[in-house]
Amino acid sequence: MATNTEAPSFYEDVENLKKLCNFLHTSEGPRVREALLMEKRVTYLKGEKLVNFLAEPKRGTKWPKDLPRFESRQDAIAVCKELCKLQFILRCDKQGKGELSMVRNREFDESGYFAWIYEGNKTMSHFMTAALVIGFFCCVCFQIWPTFLKVFVWYMSVTLLLFIFFLISARAFIFLCVWIIGYDLWIWPNLFDEQLGFWDSFKPFISFKPTGPGQLLYRLGVGVGFFSFCYWAITQPSEFDGFVAAQGDFLKDLYEGNLLSDMSQEDKENIDKPKMQSLEDLLKDLDASEEEGNLKMEELSEEEKLDSMFDTLMDEEEDIDEDEE
Repeated sequence: MATNTEAPSFYEDVENLKKLCNFLHTSEGPRVREALLMEKRVTYLKGEKLVNFLAEPKRGTKWPKDLPRFESRQDAIAVCKELCKLQFILRCDKQGKGELSMVRNREFDESGYFAWIYEGNKTMSHFMTAALVIGFFCCVCFQIWPTFLKVFVWYMSVTLLLFIFFLISARAFIFLCVWIIGYDLWIWPNLFDEQLGFWDSFKPFISFKPTGPGQLLYRLGVGVGFFSFCYWAITQPSEFDGFVAAQGDFLKDLYEGNLLSDMSQEDKENIDKPKMQSLEDLLKDLDASEEEGNLKMEELSEEEKLDSMFDTLMDEEEDIDEDEE
């Protein structure tokens, strides 16, 4: 399969082919795409790209030392045919965006598309599945966690939330400042691209290019508003300082968990219970009503006080007469 004397016997061994497939599955291997094949998500690539990578790897590729290099396309095609025969890769057709279908022809062809069936060592996958199940049960049992673990999770969650908020705000602020002068500057431009993996979302670090045509009036309007706000903030130090102090109090209450009412959980638990005042609350209401009556009496004039006392006496006499009858 290769021009040197070691390669023909080397790639005839299935275990060595598995080593080659493990390398091709890494980030150093050829670029693949994701699609659905019989309702299962798989990665696929074109046969020509696989042969090109095996015959002439891209510059900077770290080829494993224990794998012989291919010195001709014929050697690479022969290995690809062997991968098809062992069903490490499966030929398929593209039906639409993100969809593949099976074909009868299982032979390798550079013009065809091939889905990876070989998944390599499943130890890490089993470990992640077990970790997911254990993590799920830990979340379910959150109520019986120790207090220090609950506090740790709360602080970690709030810190992560604030970090994401400040990261988004900083990216937008830097973009706005540079956009006003006529350039688009994004830090981690692919940060929120759902089609990329975790590490690929942070590549490249910076994207810098001139703005498109027809944005001059918009940039002028936004620039006037932005610098007007900055001037107001500088000339109004007392209000701005109050705003900064309010944000500090907000962060303090957020970490301490004081943004939600302490009675909210109690009210939720006692939603079906009848709401009746206790004896202590009734006595407090009675004392408050007596104090209110005394205050009203103090505000009355002497004549009004006499009239009020006379009316009270008349009411008491009427009550006595009714009782005698």
